Amino acid sequence: MNSRPASFDELDRKIITALMANARTSFAEIGAAIGLSSTAVKRRVDRLRETGVITGFTATVKPSALGWRTEAYVEVYCEGAAPPRRLAEVVRNHPEITAAMTVTGGADALLHVRARDVEHFEEVLERIRAEPFIRKTISVMVLSHLLPESPEAGATQAAPDGARDDAADVR
Repeated sequence: MNSRPASFDELDRKIITALMANARTSFAEIGAAIGLSSTAVKRRVDRLRETGVITGFTATVKPSALGWRTEAYVEVYCEGAAPPRRLAEVVRNHPEITAAMTVTGGADALLHVRARDVEHFEEVLERIRAEPFIRKTISVMVLSHLLPESPEAGATQAAPDGARDDAADVR
């Protein structure tokens, strides 16, 4: 993969916009909309992937369909300076953490957590707090999404083990 910034033109922008709206749109459909052949669209998409502009294709899934009915953001405050590498190791051990980033401000990191219910969220929070270098956490529960079409309102990975709705198994 190329590390220099990729250059792209207006046609590339239109292709990217179409794929972001629906990654399953065919090259022929995109080409018809922007005035290119499907082969030309494919060549451009291949180049955009090669240069790292397009990093992958994904499905957006309704979180509750996967059993995730509780969602929160957790600010993490560490003792001393916890290196981002160490924080990354920790969050990888918690499948309920769907996104994590280091941030500016008082907190050292911000975690996006999805869980089956409040009890499951509490258990996840306790596992996070058990890490020896974590001093405190502050949680904010999500009540509703004001932009339901945003990526944050959907899930882009499978539900954590045990996070499915067991009530669906009752027959």
